[in-house]
Amino acid sequence: MSEPISIPNSQGLKKGLLTSTANMDGVRVPINRPLFGDEELKAVMSVVKDTNLTSSNLEGGKKVREFEQALASYLKVKDVVAVNSGTSALLSSLMAADIGPGDEVIVPSFTFAATANVVKMAGATPVFADILLEDYCIDPDDVAKKITEKTKAIIPVDIYGHVSKVKEIKEIAYAKNIVVIEDAAQSLGSMDKGSYAGSIADMACFSFYASKVITTGEGGAVAVNDQELARKLRMIRNHGMIQGYDTTILGLNMRMPEVEAAIGVEQMKRLESFIQLRRRNANAFTEKLRECKDVVPPYEPETKRYNYYLYTIYVKNPRDALMQRLRGAGYGAVVYYDTPVHMTPYYQKSYPVSLKNTEDAAKHVLSLPVHPAVKLEEVEEMAVLVKSFGNA
Repeated sequence: MSEPISIPNSQGLKKGLLTSTANMDGVRVPINRPLFGDEELKAVMSVVKDTNLTSSNLEGGKKVREFEQALASYLKVKDVVAVNSGTSALLSSLMAADIGPGDEVIVPSFTFAATANVVKMAGATPVFADILLEDYCIDPDDVAKKITEKTKAIIPVDIYGHVSKVKEIKEIAYAKNIVVIEDAAQSLGSMDKGSYAGSIADMACFSFYASKVITTGEGGAVAVNDQELARKLRMIRNHGMIQGYDTTILGLNMRMPEVEAAIGVEQMKRLESFIQLRRRNANAFTEKLRECKDVVPPYEPETKRYNYYLYTIYVKNPRDALMQRLRGAGYGAVVYYDTPVHMTPYYQKSYPVSLKNTEDAAKHVLSLPVHPAVKLEEVEEMAVLVKSFGNA
């Protein structure tokens, strides 16, 4: 599927370096790369010169409020609460929902460990559900099977920028008074039936880590449509305080610094142009790989719009050989996630479970660079390498 796009003026954009634990020697096109312009640099310098680097006020600092308003307006939600990481967004959401010891929270295993870790940090028990191979997101049918009297929350994860079946999960959850917290860390700007990812769940958590579609360096946010819940989240991010040393509920220091928020304000202005370029590259990939019998490109239904945070293919042939071939040519192909959370040493002992689709995906998925700095000729070269590998 192709679509007309306008290419933003990239003059003045600075390419950041994204570090990884993977061996990326010789890679010239990393899997993701933050892009900054003069506007971000000026915004940071303005905060530094002003010396108001953070604020312990309930409402946050000036730039934090501006960033929250920009996000809320974009997502079409009533409120957004900015915090210092995507992990903090998840943890504060569980705390706001009064999740604790004795409670169960249903999560996918095919994701970053933070989704399960915050459940443990809240004192609750993670219950792992399987995924759908069509989009690698949590399977609503398996979620329904995993619900017990102890289930207090469900956390669907919008993996790779794909959008979970949040509306279906809400229908399952609401009948049993279960909270739905969408992990939208990877899906800012993705859409389902005209609604933005993060605008439907009780709470939705975003991340602005250096690899994300927009970045503040670190940072996160919770989107909500309940103003009382938003107020509670603001208290939780600020040691439960309202005015001064008057801790009223349990909280931590999860505040977003003003410098990060200032970067976020400028990055929000670039968000749609970044997504357009990601979609241009992704659509070019899909078109070129359509006839490749050994590779399954990501499927985007007509009712959805993906931001293509990661362009992830399913490789039928030995995946690692293709990954090394791409890296040898300078392209940072990466596997997310070769070890599902339930198979990591910490969780495998205490939470033994068999998840057929999750374990299958972990053996076959491979993510390719499609970020805004990737050129169409580079997409062409990667596609040729993939196709020739499959036909070899």
